[in-house]
Amino acid sequence: MKQKVLKALANPPRIFYVPYSLAVLNFLFWFLLFVLFMVISVVFMVSNALLPLIFLGGLFISHSILAVYSKKDPQIAQIIFSYLRIFKNKIPKRLVV
Repeated sequence: MKQKVLKALANPPRIFYVPYSLAVLNFLFWFLLFVLFMVISVVFMVSNALLPLIFLGGLFISHSILAVYSKKDPQIAQIIFSYLRIFKNKIPKRLVV
């Protein structure tokens, strides 16, 4: 018997070819890293004029890598979050596949 595959499950929402949740996490990671480095540069009075461009480049490269991997496996976000839930619940290693 044939079963219908729901489009919402087969094609998760995306931002520039990356699943929504991974794209938001990627952006938040680079934004927090940028803020951290800006605070450090203000505290130690270091002038880094090219610092924003470095972080934008890193954001672009990491987003491109996520786009390539999500093209191969559209459900990559669910796989990553399921592993994170396993680590959060602290399941013994003998039960983890």
